[in-house]
Amino acid sequence: VRLYRPFSLDQFINTLPESVKSIAVLDRTKEPGALGEPLYVDVVNAISEKFSQNELKFSYPKITGGRYGLSSKEFTPAMVKSVFDNLDNEKPKNRFTVGINEDVTNSSLDFDPSFSVEADETFRGKFYGLGADGTVGANKNSIKIIGEGTDHNAQGYFVYDSKKSGSMTISHLRFGPKPIRSTYLINTANFIACHQNVFLEKIDMLNEAIEGATFLLNTKLSKDEVWNSLPEPVQKDLIDKKMKFYVIDAYKVAGETGMGVRINTIMQTCFFAISNIFPKEEAISMIKDSIKKTYGVKGDKIVQMNFDAVDKTVENLYEVAIPGKVTSTLQLQPAVSGNAPEFVMDVTAKIIAGKGDDLPVSKFPVDGTFPLSTTKWEKRNIALEVPVWDVDVCIQCNKCVIACPHATIRAKVFEEKDLNGVPETFKYTKFKAKDYGTDMLYSLQVAVEDCTGCALCVDVCPAKNKKETRLKAINMREQLPIREQERENWDYFLQIPEIDRRKVNIAKVKDSQFLEPLFEFSGACAGCGETPYVKLVSQLFGDRTIIANATGCSSIYGGNLPTTPWATDKNGRGPAWSNSLFEDNAEFGFGFRLAIDKHNAQAKDILKRISSEIGDDLVNEIINADQKDEGGIYEQRERVESLKQKLNKLEKTGTNGKTGDVKHLLSIADYLVKKSVWIMGGDGWAYDIGYGGLDHVLASGKNVNILVLDTEVYSNTGGQMSKATPRAAVAKFAASGKPGKKKDLGMMAVTYGNVYVAKIAMGSNDTHTLKAILEAEAFDGPSLIIAYSHCIAHGINMAKGMQNQKAAVDTGYWPLYRYNPELADEGKNPFKLDSKGLKMPFKDYAYMETRYKMLTKSHPQLAEKLMKEAQEDVVSTWKEYERLASYQPENNEE
Repeated sequence: VRLYRPFSLDQFINTLPESVKSIAVLDRTKEPGALGEPLYVDVVNAISEKFSQNELKFSYPKITGGRYGLSSKEFTPAMVKSVFDNLDNEKPKNRFTVGINEDVTNSSLDFDPSFSVEADETFRGKFYGLGADGTVGANKNSIKIIGEGTDHNAQGYFVYDSKKSGSMTISHLRFGPKPIRSTYLINTANFIACHQNVFLEKIDMLNEAIEGATFLLNTKLSKDEVWNSLPEPVQKDLIDKKMKFYVIDAYKVAGETGMGVRINTIMQTCFFAISNIFPKEEAISMIKDSIKKTYGVKGDKIVQMNFDAVDKTVENLYEVAIPGKVTSTLQLQPAVSGNAPEFVMDVTAKIIAGKGDDLPVSKFPVDGTFPLSTTKWEKRNIALEVPVWDVDVCIQCNKCVIACPHATIRAKVFEEKDLNGVPETFKYTKFKAKDYGTDMLYSLQVAVEDCTGCALCVDVCPAKNKKETRLKAINMREQLPIREQERENWDYFLQIPEIDRRKVNIAKVKDSQFLEPLFEFSGACAGCGETPYVKLVSQLFGDRTIIANATGCSSIYGGNLPTTPWATDKNGRGPAWSNSLFEDNAEFGFGFRLAIDKHNAQAKDILKRISSEIGDDLVNEIINADQKDEGGIYEQRERVESLKQKLNKLEKTGTNGKTGDVKHLLSIADYLVKKSVWIMGGDGWAYDIGYGGLDHVLASGKNVNILVLDTEVYSNTGGQMSKATPRAAVAKFAASGKPGKKKDLGMMAVTYGNVYVAKIAMGSNDTHTLKAILEAEAFDGPSLIIAYSHCIAHGINMAKGMQNQKAAVDTGYWPLYRYNPELADEGKNPFKLDSKGLKMPFKDYAYMETRYKMLTKSHPQLAEKLMKEAQEDVVSTWKEYERLASYQPENNEE
């Protein structure tokens, strides 16, 4: 049915042949509570109507209805066959489902997954890659090359989850002489490529290989060593299915040719070299033509690096002779740790392993809720290299901890009595400061299995090894040889007690990083510029943080399934997080604040009414509590706990006719503890689509904190221009460079006079970042923090992202400032310009990034013009900020 509603009854009936005996109606929708899905109901009605009018030219058929393909579920020929098989039954199942295991209502149809109708001459290849390694892009290019360079038909499907770069991608490629109408993924492949060796540890990818298939593996091991490293099931499939086996160290080739971690061109060249679709020289020529078209605008250097990678690939590609017998005892590793909770083991692990479609419906929670704090069980092991701590060089500044985007580096200070059963390789040393007493110990530990290997920590480390100046207190080392020992060390580190929050001087960067992060191991890109700010908020304000999050990158890495990075502490408490739309997130968070304030007021009113039953002293202490610091908040928690105990006792012993008050107060008592409301999102939300709501909330005067994670583009949807995009930068919808100036969101908020506003960049000044966030949260009114967030969309080396932040500040393009209305109340200038001036030209920063540099290749004269205008923007804005900072308020007493 291609046109639906208005439903053409006569045309539908005339389409049916007179031989029809049974009809199966498939709907790709679900209407709970209805007698059937829409198309099924219309078909039954149409046939019944014609039958009642004696206008049916055939006997009344059996009609069944079913659902398929919901939530992008597969719909394969095997499932189609099961629908026909069902129709063949004397009493076919009605209101069925196909493609899921519906074991609650038992409505699903069984099918044989091995059933296939694909032509033997159709090439079917599966390519397992890592997000941002270029695998998907390379395969799209391969389809183009094959489609344009041969008579073959070509098709590609690309499967990846909604994590940012760093998760597994699977490319499904088909091509062949016959038309391809297979609108489903490949389940029998004659070519399989594994672009990341770690995937072989957990994914049984060769079970779908046909006899005689080819397997290509990217590995650091030589062709002589690789066989014994393979898990037993992989060896068995290679032997039993008489497969061909090729290996390459793509990362070695990428390193030698300046490609970094981008192995797409290398693996694509391997594919064409092995598959013999074209003669070797012709294939290489076509790949190079494709490179020129794809990367030409990014500059000759990028093109030449890719050319060098192509030339180097063939000489590093080796065929491995497959022995006659299995020699390995290695087995596939479980998707999650054996220590994981039951739900994570039974459900989450299956989804992580790519077998979520096989889960029966009964395994899912009735109310749809998934547990928090589950990223810690994932152990993705995607980093080839991880940071290793040098105890002797470290100055214990904790800068690596605050900069870590994934909370995989952590520091603890503790007493010697906390050490029991210390693993042999666990590192710790004497704590150099005396803030927490004498003879304290310090440890810095890395979760190597959760680390993404971004190396930001190494870049920000200020401590130099005097004996070997290329080394620091944190240095990158190959992950695999130290994985087992560091797994044990990490588990041991976690059981060391967290420091008492009341003792921590959170105004210092070093001390603030002893606080436990409650945002960990997210699916953000390696080296992400946003997540260090999000993590810091979770550390500073802990389980009393309530977050309204705008759709965007922060909703993808923050609220993704099957795992979530928002975590809980040892008491099972953590931040409350909820996602809203682009257009109304500020109002969403504003609603949080209004509801919290109302609950707080109601609780205080009830307290006063039942003061005699509770005790006047406790009531007065709760109502008048000072909650300005961690000590005050801790004491209020204790009071509220005492209050709840008294309320529970009152419920049991009698309430003197105040049962309603007691029950209501029990339900809202926790709102007597100060809550910290944060409204978070990117620049696409704050500057563009959600700006109207953001402005409304700022004008309200209510105590909300707004954190804008400013990447200067719509990062999550592919890098489209926003009003935060600076002049001269190239983005989607600004292919010739953005002609206009960046919107000054901060100064627009300053005009209200009663809004705390700060512009921060952790890579330039982490102390300033910390101070601004603390001041914003302490300010009793609306606050707006705009955080420079370097991004993979900028075309930068993400390992040096903090350097880009510093350069942006040093040019004066991103001035650091704080506007605090409380200073105006004290007769002082509320505007503090915290940057130190124009230290370097804007272009020296801009041309560190491809988003600016690429315009010099495509439109050199326009690039020069826009760069000049951008420099003028910087100077004029800086002069205006200097004027604001130099303002001296009049002395009202005079």
